[in-house]
Amino acid sequence: MKKLIVNVFSALLVFMTSISMVQSQQVYRFSVQEAVDYAKQNSVQVKNALLDYKIQNETNNQITAQAYPQLSLSGNAQDYLDIPTQLVPAEFFGGKPGTYEPIQFGTKYMVTGNITASQLLFDGQVFVGLQARKTALELAQKQTEVSEEMIKANVEKIYYQLVVGKQQISTLTANIERTSNLLKDTKAMFKQGFAEKLDIDKLNVQLSNLETEKSKAQSQLDAGNSGLKFLMNLPQKDSLILTDSITEDKIKEGMLNNDYNYTDRKDYQALETSRKLGEFNIKRYKLSQIPKLSLIGSYSKNAQRNDFSFFKGGAEGNWYTNSYIGLNLSYSIFDGFSRRSNLRMAKLDLQKTDNNMEQLRASIDNDVTQAKVQISNAILTMDNQKQNMLLAEDVYNTTKKKFEAGVGSNQEIYNAEADLKTAQNNYYSALYDAIIAKINYLQATGKL
Repeated sequence: MKKLIVNVFSALLVFMTSISMVQSQQVYRFSVQEAVDYAKQNSVQVKNALLDYKIQNETNNQITAQAYPQLSLSGNAQDYLDIPTQLVPAEFFGGKPGTYEPIQFGTKYMVTGNITASQLLFDGQVFVGLQARKTALELAQKQTEVSEEMIKANVEKIYYQLVVGKQQISTLTANIERTSNLLKDTKAMFKQGFAEKLDIDKLNVQLSNLETEKSKAQSQLDAGNSGLKFLMNLPQKDSLILTDSITEDKIKEGMLNNDYNYTDRKDYQALETSRKLGEFNIKRYKLSQIPKLSLIGSYSKNAQRNDFSFFKGGAEGNWYTNSYIGLNLSYSIFDGFSRRSNLRMAKLDLQKTDNNMEQLRASIDNDVTQAKVQISNAILTMDNQKQNMLLAEDVYNTTKKKFEAGVGSNQEIYNAEADLKTAQNNYYSALYDAIIAKINYLQATGKL
């Protein structure tokens, strides 16, 4: 009885755990666009790019802060353990000329409160920094878009790989069903003496091979599904169901427009923005050779006492005011040629950016040329393999009818089935190659 209670409790515990796990899991049904949108929102790469944008925004705030008025408050309290001593000529007090009398000046306690303010009137580097704020944010935004485009391309490639894999598994399932029916018919013919035991054995081997192939395809599909969830930053415990399909017409859609512009590419846009910042950098170092000018002001109160009684009234309670306003002009006469070196470096960096833009334009031309060749060949191959698959299906069906009518051989139907399976595999491979070629083409032309 005790053992029965323990078993019931264990089973209940397993059941409750299973229910809890099921409840914690979520099921996502995503089209390819929904999968891309989810990845853009949750991918670590995109999240970090968005954080870089926010960091740049805070950097801009730091630059802006330098152009605002600066206000500071300070206070100082001193207790002179030994009051400072000064030497005064003794003859001031009727003493001998050429001698000095030590005199202590000041009080034991002194308190000072001070408010200082300054306003930058001109600083070439700060002013250029203010002008470059929008461009710096634009660069951070472009870099985010580059990350999003990369995520989109990778998500779409894996997504459609899984879609093609699902179609291939459906075909394998149909092949298994067809072979099972043929095996059933062959067994019936064997009983009537119109088939041999060898024919049954061959079909059993084919059926086993098809089931093994389907199992492997399903394992690859599961692994790909896991990889897609990782790329999207979707929890592995959740279920991901793909709702889109892929057809030849969808692949060919929008392929008539062969025009492209360099500026359509996100990476080229980012490089253009980077060049603008390079120009601002040169301007910054040029203006750094101009003196800095600031408006300054100060207001202070101080009091001196021989005892710590700073809040008493009367003559002993006086606080003395000191205030001023003025202009501060500063200029580094010689900085060891630092400004000149910085300016040269900025110009060299701009030359590197120009070189990178020239190289990127050549790379884009090459990418588009290669992508056009690949998409053209891929679509042609896909159409040919589609026709081959349909033809192989017709050959198999005709051969099967002949076999069932007793005018065809087993070898003919084995060969027809093998040719059909090869044609199917070639078609699905060509279908996937075509969708990948299209994604590469759209990415190369900046239209992804």
